[in-house]
Amino acid sequence: MRDFSQDHRWLSINTATVRKQQGAEVPLARIIDQCAERGIRAISPWRDQVAAAGLERTARQLRSHGMALSGYCRGGFYPAADAAGLRAALDDNRRAIDEAKALNAACLVLVVGSLPGALDEARHGKPHYTDLARARSEVFDGIAASLEYARQVGMPLAMEPLHPMQAADRACINTLEQALDICDALDPGQTGALGVALDVYHVWWDPKLAAQIARAGQARLLAYHVCDWRLPTRDLLSDRAMMGDGVIELRKIRQWVEAAGFAGYAEVEIFSALDWWQRSGAQTLAACMQRYGSVV
Repeated sequence: MRDFSQDHRWLSINTATVRKQQGAEVPLARIIDQCAERGIRAISPWRDQVAAAGLERTARQLRSHGMALSGYCRGGFYPAADAAGLRAALDDNRRAIDEAKALNAACLVLVVGSLPGALDEARHGKPHYTDLARARSEVFDGIAASLEYARQVGMPLAMEPLHPMQAADRACINTLEQALDICDALDPGQTGALGVALDVYHVWWDPKLAAQIARAGQARLLAYHVCDWRLPTRDLLSDRAMMGDGVIELRKIRQWVEAAGFAGYAEVEIFSALDWWQRSGAQTLAACMQRYGSVV
């Protein structure tokens, strides 16, 4: 297993970790500069941040710092209320693929979606339908369609299975096994065009995790996200803990991941409305760097 205590070569910062600093939204350009100032050589930005900053401007800034992208967040959200919605989702994913390619990202992360309308506040928690099998079928078909275009432009797609607590609204693919079944069906040759983004926050609880990581192997493990699971959890979406402040066996999981052949970035992704988003970017990045070397 790699020794992260010696340097920060394989540390990446998902920009969600520091997009809010001392309670205020921070522009992507400033986040990139903050990371570069500390010798952090990779990030994973979000599409809305890139859109606000400008795609070409962001690409130039990244090149000027010699900074890589461990991934690009995010595509997906395929299930829709009707045919027009499905077409719109496919069009949006095509744009996301193009953006990821323009930024030279290692992969486009897919949060696949679930019951359409579940996140629409105007619908008050009432999705357009509640057929989870239908949602999973639409996810399968949507990824198949996106994969065809992604292959043409050379942009790997990385499905991110989310914790079952988000099965109704954000992702109906909830285990690594489910994601790998889709990979095997759509990319049986393990070409590297389709794989998974393994986020420990979402999969640490899975009793099949070790076996499924071994099954994934180097060809399927396209991204690796780290944080920790806080006890007690105050908010299921935005109360992730800094590595070492929770109960996830981070070293054990990374050992499994690297034994399977993964040798990429450990990407810190922390949604923390009540803690780290209230601190300065300097504090958060310093903690990320320290815990990366001592805990991850």
